[in-house]
Amino acid sequence: MKNSLYIYQNGELSRKDNTLRFTGEEGGKKDIPVNSISEIYFFGEDTVNTKLITFLAQNNIMVHFFNYYDFYVSSLVPREMKVSGKLLVKQVEHYTDKEKRIELAKEFVKSAGNNIYRNLRYYNGRGKDVKDAMNEITYLLNEVEKCDNIQQLMGVEGNIHKIYYSQWNVIIDQETDFTTRVKRPPDNMVNTLISYINSLVYTTVLGEIYKTQLNPTISYLHEPGVSRFSLSLDIAEIFKPLIADRLIFSLLNKNQIKEKHFSKGLDYLHLSEQGSKIILAEYDKRLKQTIMHKEIGREVSYRYLIRLECYKMIKHLYEEKKYDAFVMWW
Repeated sequence: MKNSLYIYQNGELSRKDNTLRFTGEEGGKKDIPVNSISEIYFFGEDTVNTKLITFLAQNNIMVHFFNYYDFYVSSLVPREMKVSGKLLVKQVEHYTDKEKRIELAKEFVKSAGNNIYRNLRYYNGRGKDVKDAMNEITYLLNEVEKCDNIQQLMGVEGNIHKIYYSQWNVIIDQETDFTTRVKRPPDNMVNTLISYINSLVYTTVLGEIYKTQLNPTISYLHEPGVSRFSLSLDIAEIFKPLIADRLIFSLLNKNQIKEKHFSKGLDYLHLSEQGSKIILAEYDKRLKQTIMHKEIGREVSYRYLIRLECYKMIKHLYEEKKYDAFVMWW
């Protein structure tokens, strides 16, 4: 099984014959077999060259860059290998047709909302009183079908998240000052965790999209824009409650991540290298975690669940089978 490569040290990543070599600032060298890597994440100040970029593209390896504050900056994406003009036309048709677009957009909101509800139900069953929030989210999920445009739908989605985040202080055992979602920039350690881990989910989704013939720039809930893979944002909404949020709750409630892993002088904007490594190790474990899939009858990883979602979308776009977005059944 291929693994993600996370690089924290400053240095240079280069091609060495038919493998990779990382040379640190102090001169230490490490060779890394290219066929063991699925994607590369840079968290330091590192040098790459065109020879390396060409080599990575030939091996279909994506590269993701994060800045000093561990905020996602950009991705280096290989030239598309799996392309389909017919599917691209279908994607555009479902975006330009108002009814077809909102049908897909509603599925993303309903799926995300139902997965949020299941997170609350899980903790409510373990002594955390979030029943009122569950009832409010149930009401809002019933409002989804009444929406007849994207703006209304985004409003319902925003209200679901507002109620959900209001319960995080009940779910999280550590004392935090988290009361509402703040993104640009995050204002406390919980918001920093959300931004950081959500960006990991976004890049994971992007990688799975590229293993199919879907075009990642054409989306339905989020508005397509310049220089962003907005379909990744759509699909990430489905999986953030399962992968990102449950990981955050686990990290904080098991005291794996604490205030000491953040720079207080930067309003908790910056994770320490130790904190980042803990999160990435647990994130990888979560992606590899498996469940028995009730439809295909075999064990699949959380990562592969994302790919299956892409395949379901393709069937919908070709009008072979109506898209029914993923909802946790356990």
